[in-house]
Amino acid sequence: MSLNNPVENKILLITGANRGIGKAITEGVLAKGAAKVYAAVRDVDSAQPLIAEHGDRVVAVPLDLTSTESVNAAAAIARDAQIVINNGGVLKTSSPLDAEAFDDYAFETNVNVLGLMRVAQAFAPVLKANGGGALVQLNSVASMKAFADFATYSASKAAAYSMTQSLKDLLKEQGTQVVSVHPGPIKTDMADAAGFGDMSEPAHLVADAIIDALASGTFHAFPDSMAQQVGDAYAEFATNVVEADFSED
Repeated sequence: MSLNNPVENKILLITGANRGIGKAITEGVLAKGAAKVYAAVRDVDSAQPLIAEHGDRVVAVPLDLTSTESVNAAAAIARDAQIVINNGGVLKTSSPLDAEAFDDYAFETNVNVLGLMRVAQAFAPVLKANGGGALVQLNSVASMKAFADFATYSASKAAAYSMTQSLKDLLKEQGTQVVSVHPGPIKTDMADAAGFGDMSEPAHLVADAIIDALASGTFHAFPDSMAQQVGDAYAEFATNVVEADFSED
């Protein structure tokens, strides 16, 4: 996908579209001319403010990333989706030494890693049927740099990033672009909970970075100042290892 405006007249599904980064992405793609956004959320009533503002360009769809049945049902509804943005995720503030770390890591992994796998399995056939399109995964700078105070979240995002790399290689065969997005501190409730409130930058930067990555065909997207610093340091490894084709002829 290498258009100047890759979301214009497109139909998207966005998980966690009702708040924070997900809401900013939804508003960003609609401002760029998206035809329709399926707002995939656990509570469809939470999407009503978006529907009130944007009318029938927003369709609320129930989706629980911890449930294969729920994700499959959402895919059956959004059969015309051309771009899927998996933004939904959870964060717990646990270090590896905390008593609750085991439960927190299991909870985060079920949403952040297995949720991505559920979305990919359900929507890959949808995207293929609709010409390939794109799958965008929100992964965080914490997928590349662990933070001890929320180590279990960092580990879950590292696993999600690894899974995203595999999806990139697998889905290119059906013409689906995969984008891995790595925000730093973005002004959301989640960033506040992690203690990054004072460092946070506007959520619209994530929407802008996704649109730019879709337009340019790049795999990694680093939206904000911290993310760009990480991306600059990581660039050589990303080019020569992560994005390189190690497959044998």
